[in-house]
Amino acid sequence: MADSQGAAPEQPRAKHGVLTLVIALAIVAAVVIAGVVPRRRASAALEKETNDLAVPTVAVIHPKLGAPQAEVVLPGNIQAFNDSPIYARTNGYLKKWYVDIGARVKAGQLLADIETPEVDQQLDQARADLNTAQANYRLSEITAERYQDLLKTDSVSKQDVDNATGDFAAKKAMVASAESNVKRLEELQSFEKIYAPFDGVITARNTDIGHLINSGAGGPATELFHMAATQTLRVYVNVPQQYSQPAKPGLAADLTLQEFPGRRFKGTLVRTADSIDVASRTLLVEVDVDNRTGELLPGAYAEVHLKVPAGSPAFVLPVSALIFRSDGLQVGTVQNGNRAALVNVTLGRDMGNEVEVVSGLTADDWVIVNPPDSIVSGEAVRTSAAQPNAPGNDASSNP
Repeated sequence: MADSQGAAPEQPRAKHGVLTLVIALAIVAAVVIAGVVPRRRASAALEKETNDLAVPTVAVIHPKLGAPQAEVVLPGNIQAFNDSPIYARTNGYLKKWYVDIGARVKAGQLLADIETPEVDQQLDQARADLNTAQANYRLSEITAERYQDLLKTDSVSKQDVDNATGDFAAKKAMVASAESNVKRLEELQSFEKIYAPFDGVITARNTDIGHLINSGAGGPATELFHMAATQTLRVYVNVPQQYSQPAKPGLAADLTLQEFPGRRFKGTLVRTADSIDVASRTLLVEVDVDNRTGELLPGAYAEVHLKVPAGSPAFVLPVSALIFRSDGLQVGTVQNGNRAALVNVTLGRDMGNEVEVVSGLTADDWVIVNPPDSIVSGEAVRTSAAQPNAPGNDASSNP
């Protein structure tokens, strides 16, 4: 009975020990769970962020359709429609000039007078020779007529009549020669007066009163004046071969000059060389410009804007969309909403910040602007939210 009373207190102690162990294990489990779960959540978030960063975000645009007319800008030099040096056709001294540089003259207007004393004296002598020849001619004519009458009465021989007739023919030829010489000298004397050959402006005066004038006989000729017709101006332009077919007469062209900012002068392509220059692979064309106001000056540099009809539809892209690789010139596009695809393209004109693409794209393509250097076809991409209508901006399109 004494043993049963001594064992009773040990059972509560055993229960208390088990309870303590359970509580301790619970505390340890809670501590472990409290440390592991946040770490796993952080790891999952880091993994998701890493995966998101591995998918590049790109901005996309639709290619812009080019204009139906392409404006080709080419350099050109303005020239006068007619440009001519004025020379003397007789020797002498300049007596007087009537126009100076900048003067606008009409065709046939007197420009200068030349003194030609030698020609004047030669003309006087030629006229005197003509008078002598005419006197001899009249005498020979009378003699021949008399001999013809005397022959009818057998008063002279037939030989005398033939001699008189031959002398009459010779005197007639001498008169014709003297008349021709007088006309030649009269025309030479008429060159004492210098006239304008066409309407225009005097661009140079290279002589003055008293200067010796040489027509070129016995030495180099002296240019007295220089004239230019400026009411209509010619501009010669070398058009690249790729635009040679649409560059036909009647094509509209505008001129721009630095001294006239913001202004355009209307012109028209009037003729072409119909031949490609082998050295430059260009077609020489002429553009005529109305210059009745006189604002444009011959010899000036101008930019010629030719409105060439586009041969085939072209798309315009920023230069930043181009990819230069060993596979050729490429452009990155987005297909199926979230996959990159590189396509080869053919360029047309280079307009500085933009280029024309003549093949390889359609109007419905989404083109990547500023593509990453490492982008490859088939790579997953995310489109930029800056384009609200771009594909792949919803959650379902993201990989």
